[in-house]
Amino acid sequence: MIFDRIAILDWSAANRPRRGRDSIWLGLDGAPPVNSPTRAQAEGLLDALISDTLAKGQRLLIGADFAFGYPQGFAQAITGQPGALALWDWLERHLTDDARNRSNRFELAAAINARLPGLGPFWFNASRATLPDLPHKGSTRHGTPFAEHRRADAQAKGAHSVWKLGGAGAVGSQALTGIPVLARLRHRHRGAVSVWPFEAPTTPIVLAEVFPSLLAPQVAARLTSGAIKDAVQVSLLADALATLNRQTRLAPLFATPDDPAIADEGWILGLGHEAALRASLL
Repeated sequence: MIFDRIAILDWSAANRPRRGRDSIWLGLDGAPPVNSPTRAQAEGLLDALISDTLAKGQRLLIGADFAFGYPQGFAQAITGQPGALALWDWLERHLTDDARNRSNRFELAAAINARLPGLGPFWFNASRATLPDLPHKGSTRHGTPFAEHRRADAQAKGAHSVWKLGGAGAVGSQALTGIPVLARLRHRHRGAVSVWPFEAPTTPIVLAEVFPSLLAPQVAARLTSGAIKDAVQVSLLADALATLNRQTRLAPLFATPDDPAIADEGWILGLGHEAALRASLL
């Protein structure tokens, strides 16, 4: 489990091009993180990074800060097939997102809700459209057959529900807009890209879900005046993983609990190994 390069991606579901706070940041190889104003530009950067890595015969780990899966049973209900990667392909076909960050994620979430029992599971309509199937409040949902949190989210301090599409901690919109990007990259570089933990991380390019808040104390300690938290987070997590990689101590972070739900839900790289990550920064 040795990589030549490690990149950490902090994602954004912003509705317009945006730089700075709450935008897209990519940290790589100890260099200053790159700030992309749009998801289309970020996809281009990732594509170029993957192509360059493959051309050099190297291995690359890309950690992306959004959920790679949904609570158990959701993929089967939407696609008719079990497993998160079936849902990845479905979302890639149905999520539209243009070069100015204008996506149909709220309309898509409403359409998904309409296909399922009850009202939900997605909630928080932050668009101007009237979407009766997408409630504004999570408390008004009813009859949804899925858990509120994934197993990993329940263990990761501060993690929010993937069903929440707006407001503080709204990771749901990040997953809806981020998964299709990674799905396209996976197909564009077919055979060279694997998605952990749904596939064995033995290919030249490995995609893994990360949660920079695992290093919350270290991030807080480095937030000097004027520093952007997102930029600090990607740099620190990339540094921590790179140190463990050099020390050949990265493999244990790829172990997952023995739970069949992970095939649907995914897992967070480094969850349960916070002490090793934090110690690597000392």
